[in-house]
Amino acid sequence: MRTPSHALALRQARQQLLAHGECPPGAVNERLVHSWRRSLAAGLSPTGRLGPVEHSSAALLRQTLSCNHALLSHSRPVMEYLFEQVRHSQSVVVLADPRGTLMHTLGDAYFLGKAERVALACGASWHEEQRGTNAIGTALAERGAVQIHGAEHFLERNSFLTCAASPIFSGTGDLMGLLDISGDHRAGSAHTLGLVSTAARMIENRLVVAGAKRGLRLHLHARPEGIGTVAEGILTLSDDGWILGANRAALSLLKLSLADVGTRVLEQLVETSLQALVTHHRRRAHLPLAVRLRNGATVFAQVHADASTLTSCNSAASPAAASQYAHADALAQLDTGDTRWRTSADKARKVLDKGIPILIQGESGVGKELFARAWHNSSARRAAPFVAINCAAIAENLIEAELFGYAPGAFTGARKEGSPGRLREAQGGTVFLDEIGDMPLALQTRLLRVLQERTVTPVGSGKAVEVDFALVSATHCKLREAADSGRFRQDLYYRINGLTVQLPALRERDDFAALTQKLLHELHPQAAVDIDAMLLAQLAAYPWPGNLRQYANMLRTTCAMLEPGDTQIGWQHLPDDITEALLAAEAGAMPDASDQPDVPHNLEEMSRLAIRQALEAARGNMSAAARTLGISRQTLYRKLALH
Repeated sequence: MRTPSHALALRQARQQLLAHGECPPGAVNERLVHSWRRSLAAGLSPTGRLGPVEHSSAALLRQTLSCNHALLSHSRPVMEYLFEQVRHSQSVVVLADPRGTLMHTLGDAYFLGKAERVALACGASWHEEQRGTNAIGTALAERGAVQIHGAEHFLERNSFLTCAASPIFSGTGDLMGLLDISGDHRAGSAHTLGLVSTAARMIENRLVVAGAKRGLRLHLHARPEGIGTVAEGILTLSDDGWILGANRAALSLLKLSLADVGTRVLEQLVETSLQALVTHHRRRAHLPLAVRLRNGATVFAQVHADASTLTSCNSAASPAAASQYAHADALAQLDTGDTRWRTSADKARKVLDKGIPILIQGESGVGKELFARAWHNSSARRAAPFVAINCAAIAENLIEAELFGYAPGAFTGARKEGSPGRLREAQGGTVFLDEIGDMPLALQTRLLRVLQERTVTPVGSGKAVEVDFALVSATHCKLREAADSGRFRQDLYYRINGLTVQLPALRERDDFAALTQKLLHELHPQAAVDIDAMLLAQLAAYPWPGNLRQYANMLRTTCAMLEPGDTQIGWQHLPDDITEALLAAEAGAMPDASDQPDVPHNLEEMSRLAIRQALEAARGNMSAAARTLGISRQTLYRKLALH
């Protein structure tokens, strides 16, 4: 916290600068020293009288407002929202043009009068050359967000102020203006700079969107629920994919500079073509698409465009684009934002087409086969078969013939033409051995030999046949422990375990809302539906012992219960067993009433309302809602059970 002694130290440092041309080392940050020097070079004196200060005439101010009409129209709603956050804090919210001329102010009546005495009013210029070091002028000079507090101002007459300003840029990097909060230095907050910077980003996003209203926009974020927030990246594109504009979040996400705007095409940055993105938009306009960047990262993208723009972006995707949409990164199409799942997918991508076998571990129903199939469809083997074999579902006396095939007449009941076996059926493709931990030990020995020699000898035949396939195995048990205890061959374990990936249980995932929305789009493609926010929260809190398989089956049944025209799933649509399970879970989580303090009814209602609003704002995302409320996910679950 800044103290009177800090203010005294600043004044002494400034006097040193005036007297000797240098500040004491470490006394003041370099950014502030540079601004003080610019103020000196402009002929200003900290305590001297101001020379003629530029102040726009009424006619010139009208011209300035007219020239900045778009900026003003998009800034006013944000400024009104911002002022509500700082109301009664002796502050004023200010919008300035690129020359530092104040164009619009909102403030507490008492402080506005005080501010006007130092010309903090419309028409006044707060350029550094006119007013010395101040947040507006210094942010203009530095082209970055700045906070100037009290005695940091170059002019003593402004030392009663604390000011925070952030520049506002267009989608092509032009400085459009500056947003500022100025107030009494005694009421200043360390959070003001973050608040004004976020508001400036909101204005920038509004400007970028407005500039491409009849064009093509791509909204981007590292997580699907981030699209539509102030933190999203926004690209404006030509019909053939040239990048015409970008907000700061998009530049950061795609690791671009302003020099790239107008000189790069989208497909230089992402592995998914523009046509594939448009195709996805036509099919599922409200569902963000996971796309891979050329640098290896995965982001979520959502196209926004009017009908005429979509038509000009080629009415149908080319076969190559359609193929890319389906196969280029099939793992990304399953990604709905869970951190652990994405980490596993990133690891699996790194061993694609490198001959390294994968072992997928996870509880039953978490989607191990879906993951394996997507990995196959992302590989160079995608055109060849994907053969899934459940080692626990084949009778022990038949599993050898099922896997390795058999010669004609090899045993009683065998087909007279014989069978190539499942491993040979996967030639050139991928074999998925599910529940490999249940494979009999004797068969493990034969499988090990196949993997070592890359040949298969059918039952009843002495002739070995070469095989070529990628191998993915899966198990719900701890295979390493089984190998250590002798229940599974250690040498086979090391042969199939080139890379282990662990898939999280549904109750452990942090993307429940996004995953739910994706499943609903797949299960009910004829119309967009969602789930009541409070019900979604209770579904997220339920442990789902059957994981993704159980949850998807429940949603399939629920969608079938919808009446024509229904757009939201409620309790009345749930299967009876799920309703009973949710109520039982809620009753189990309910604390003893005798242990509860006598809480006023209105406080309980306020808590319920706050939770509902947070969940609705976060679109049902429990993690995001908990962050908004300032509590943990577990605490949020407990509160939902109480309500």
